[in-house]
Amino acid sequence: MKTRLYFTVYNKKLLLIAGLFASVISNAQDKIYVNEYLNIGIGGRGLSMGSAQAATTNDVNSGYWNPAGLTKVEDNLQVGAMHAEYFAGNAKYDYASVALPLKNKKRCVGISFIRFATDDIPYTLDYVQPDGSFDESKLKSISAGDYAFLISYAQQMKLFKNPEIKTSLGVNAKIIYRNIGSMANAWGGGIDVGLQAAYHRWQFGLVAKDITTTYTTWTFNLTDHEKEVFGQTGNEIPVKSYEVMKPRFNFGLAYNFLKNTRKFQFLMELDADITSDGMRNTVIKSKTLSIDPHAGLELNYRKTIFLRAGVCNIQKVLDDKDSTNKKYFTIFQPSVGLGLKLGPLMVDYAYTSLQTQSNPLFSHIVSIRLDINKIGNKPKDLSIESTGTVPKK
Repeated sequence: MKTRLYFTVYNKKLLLIAGLFASVISNAQDKIYVNEYLNIGIGGRGLSMGSAQAATTNDVNSGYWNPAGLTKVEDNLQVGAMHAEYFAGNAKYDYASVALPLKNKKRCVGISFIRFATDDIPYTLDYVQPDGSFDESKLKSISAGDYAFLISYAQQMKLFKNPEIKTSLGVNAKIIYRNIGSMANAWGGGIDVGLQAAYHRWQFGLVAKDITTTYTTWTFNLTDHEKEVFGQTGNEIPVKSYEVMKPRFNFGLAYNFLKNTRKFQFLMELDADITSDGMRNTVIKSKTLSIDPHAGLELNYRKTIFLRAGVCNIQKVLDDKDSTNKKYFTIFQPSVGLGLKLGPLMVDYAYTSLQTQSNPLFSHIVSIRLDINKIGNKPKDLSIESTGTVPKK
């Protein structure tokens, strides 16, 4: 993502394109933060709760957070969508998903789509003429985009003898596509596996992403003219490259503090992301594994009005005021949000940032979810589970 920002803001495009290619090549060797756009998060609920969703995700967005959560979709069809912009609008982030429970409601299939891209990038390879003049007819624009397609399947399971422990299992088949204009593109694929369990007020979630290890292979399609100019300016001409996404595990534990017979419900979830691609800037880290804890809170009234808050991306950084470079202090990324359910329409809002609170770049993010039932279906009876009140006989 940093490469995208650098590529967009400056106008010396020849050097920037070369730098972008160099970044792709180095990623094949430096296996940390590969395809990190897949870990930004989606949906107003998840982003406002600090991305703590592994245990409690329960709608169409579960294909992203934990595919096992798709078994909690009770409508005949759910559709979700989100659009966000980062880096002063230079980067566009779009997400759309569909969830379709099967007839017995114990199984569900889903499809999700993610696009993170920078569009209309001026490509000035031939813009500046040998005499120093500018030829407007040679000025083109390109896009640099990252895409992901998730095909999900989830099913309720009986993994424990105790019938009060409800469990679900889900799996994603993931297809990755990335491109830099017409010059380069990459394809990759992987498998995610998710598990959810619930026991009274407790909920547990586990997601193993890229469990098989995901390889993304780049191919380059430079023209002879582009190769000539790259060579004249001393830039390496790439031939082939690849990126490796090692397994990533997310554990989630949630607790409902109030009984579901109450009008108000209060939920807290604690998650931990465990990455295996090397030492990251996280609270707990080693040469092989890094652990990134995050947490979220959600208060709702009759499952209609929601207040949320979260914290993630907790790091220890050097104190700039310390000339000895020995003092550290802790920073984090805060987030807050709201949710409102209007009949079949759910609107979620998040106020969050891609960076920590020491140098925040906050964004307003709105996502929607539409619950679709067949025409002619009778409305569901009000129940303790759906409203928090005892229905009248």
